[in-house]
Amino acid sequence: MNRRIANALISVFSKEHLQTLAEGLHRNGVALYSTGGTQSAIEAMGLPCTAVETVTGYPSILGGRVKTLHPKVFGGILAKRGDEHHQTDVAEHGLPFFDLVVVDLYPFEETVRTTSEESAIIEKIDIGGVSLLRAAGKNFEDVCVLSSPDEYAGFIQLLDAGNGETTRDQRRQLAVKTFDACARYDVAIANWFSGNTATETASSGTRRDLRYGENPHQKAAFHGNLDQLFDQLHGKELSYNNLVDVDAACALIAEFSEPAFAVIKHTNPCGVAVRNTVAEAWEAALAGDPESAFGGVLATNQELTAEVAEKINSIFFEVLIAPAFTPDALQVLQSKKNRILLVQKTPLNATRQQSKALLGGTLVQDADTVVAEKWEDVGGRPCTEAETADLKFANAVCKHLKSNAIALVRNGQLVGKGCGQTSRVDALRQAITKAAQSGFSLQGAVLASDAFFPFDDCVRIADESGITAFVQPGGSIRDADSIHYCKEHNLAMVLTGTRHFRH
Repeated sequence: MNRRIANALISVFSKEHLQTLAEGLHRNGVALYSTGGTQSAIEAMGLPCTAVETVTGYPSILGGRVKTLHPKVFGGILAKRGDEHHQTDVAEHGLPFFDLVVVDLYPFEETVRTTSEESAIIEKIDIGGVSLLRAAGKNFEDVCVLSSPDEYAGFIQLLDAGNGETTRDQRRQLAVKTFDACARYDVAIANWFSGNTATETASSGTRRDLRYGENPHQKAAFHGNLDQLFDQLHGKELSYNNLVDVDAACALIAEFSEPAFAVIKHTNPCGVAVRNTVAEAWEAALAGDPESAFGGVLATNQELTAEVAEKINSIFFEVLIAPAFTPDALQVLQSKKNRILLVQKTPLNATRQQSKALLGGTLVQDADTVVAEKWEDVGGRPCTEAETADLKFANAVCKHLKSNAIALVRNGQLVGKGCGQTSRVDALRQAITKAAQSGFSLQGAVLASDAFFPFDDCVRIADESGITAFVQPGGSIRDADSIHYCKEHNLAMVLTGTRHFRH
């Protein structure tokens, strides 16, 4: 059933987009009710606004801790329009009907991120706001509810199109978003009190419905604050698979301080290189596997110039991430309307935790932020300076490949990789094959393995292909076999003590 909005109760912390909302409601003949700072902001726009205190007959108390927690407010939200007994109570107690409730909750999570002061954090636990949202969501049959400034513009468009009325389906969808926001808010508070951030990524931030999941028949949504990480300058909406690959690309590119470029496909690095300039890094990264780069996600840690943009413009890619784009570069790259161009404003949280839902529960772990716990030469000779640089690069790249994983590197360039294989030998064979397909010689190349060598077969096969140095965590009961082979054949080997499985 359609419902006309006559009265709106607005109580928001952030005033972002408030003018769009207030002016749109006023244009549709909606009477505005508010408190404190929100009321002042609306009145400063030149719009009429009634103080909630005039409805309740009770002032804001306890320094603003109690403003809207009153039967006349909640009665006006929860009253069922079609219930005879409710109508009797409304008339007897002089309750105003509130047909729209707009609440932007106190920024609890932002406060936690910016201060460790307990009293400041506790003051940002919203009580009345959550109560108002839940009441309005519960009575969605009669009441609309908005829980985010991001919803204001779309809601006004909806209201204009409906001549001031909303449908039941529209109200129910808004209630879904509201209960989701309340649930995530409560989880964030519970996590802070318990000292547990386990469900932070799955439960915090704004909900964004996606076109679909990994496949078109799967529904999906993203919970988080993408706007804190990126400015999207161009292109279509990020998809589920885009987001997964963007996360992988940002994590990989964060490994490097020198100019670097990376190409990601299905979360695996397929081209990575470091060079003196971003243009050289791009050319080397693409050359690492030009076939797999088609449709990939690209990332660099340098400003994107027109020179590089012209080179990139010749291939099809889904997403390009950089800390900045020059105006000339944007002009080149925006020639394709669906390309997604992202400015990464801040690095991923290095201390974040990762979670995965399975078996009716949730697995949680710290992010893999350690590259190597030690660096111990155990082979037939010490690594050369060039080999050491390549081994460190290879180890960092291998950390981001799906297990079993092998990374082959030469002169700061990923030249071959094997990933997602059920045996380490198969991963190595795949890496060697990929290098050959791209026309690379492995003479003088180095190899990184995400886990120990259970036998000496990998070092033997690699040696036969021209590889001269290895880095691996060690820890096998047969480490001595691989080390002995390296000593017999004058090959370098480094043990790091750090495994990098990735499933």
